Amino acid sequence: MSISSEKDLEGLRKVGRVVARCLRHMQAQLEPGITTGELDQIGGQFLEYHGARSAPKLTYNFPGFTCISVNEEAAHGVPGSRSLSAGDLVNIDVSAEIDGYFADTGGSTILPPKSRLHLRLCATAQQALERAMFEARDGAKLNQIGLAIENEAKRSGLTVIQNLGSHGVGRALHEEPGFIAGYYNKNDNRTLKAKQVITIEPFISSGANEVFDKGDGWTLVTNHGAFTAQYEHTIVITKGKPLIMTLPF
Repeated sequence: MSISSEKDLEGLRKVGRVVARCLRHMQAQLEPGITTGELDQIGGQFLEYHGARSAPKLTYNFPGFTCISVNEEAAHGVPGSRSLSAGDLVNIDVSAEIDGYFADTGGSTILPPKSRLHLRLCATAQQALERAMFEARDGAKLNQIGLAIENEAKRSGLTVIQNLGSHGVGRALHEEPGFIAGYYNKNDNRTLKAKQVITIEPFISSGANEVFDKGDGWTLVTNHGAFTAQYEHTIVITKGKPLIMTLPF
């Protein structure tokens, strides 16, 4: 969507705060022994209490309130009976709708003990998000987002999942300008415009370039057990720094 009024901005900020707080709330409950299904119920209750509806449920009839992906799972993990263990790398993706506005956020967390590889993945993904947001401004080419992400991955000796990426958001969970690659695509000549609403979500991997359906129609995994970290914000494009909608305050 494109922001057309202060009402739009406040609507996005409202739902953005809720999903950001929900993510933090869920991350605080992470401990060995909890199942992804139990964690998802915690998230679902949080969203309901704050008047929000789960966007993946609303849009795609996803079998969970949130997406929870563990270790070899890179994205869209279906919550269920899987118990978390010490050392797991857990990604939580929270998206929701309030009053017709959608926001999307996510983040990866390591259950101690924290391996050097997991720490490097998370640090690189966070830095890639920051670098990509710096490039996201009015008039810039969309492919500069992917270039910034790819450069950070290469700098750390890591890879980018190329069939996952960022997207438009605002009045729907996924909307124009469509898929925004996390790598440099020289043929993508689309440009960003002020007031445009998008997500930026780098998927940084320990060696994979693609993900595949696990077999449940939802969960996406690497084909050789590589790990993936992801961090995500919903932002509004301006002539300078983007406005981040998914902050908890």
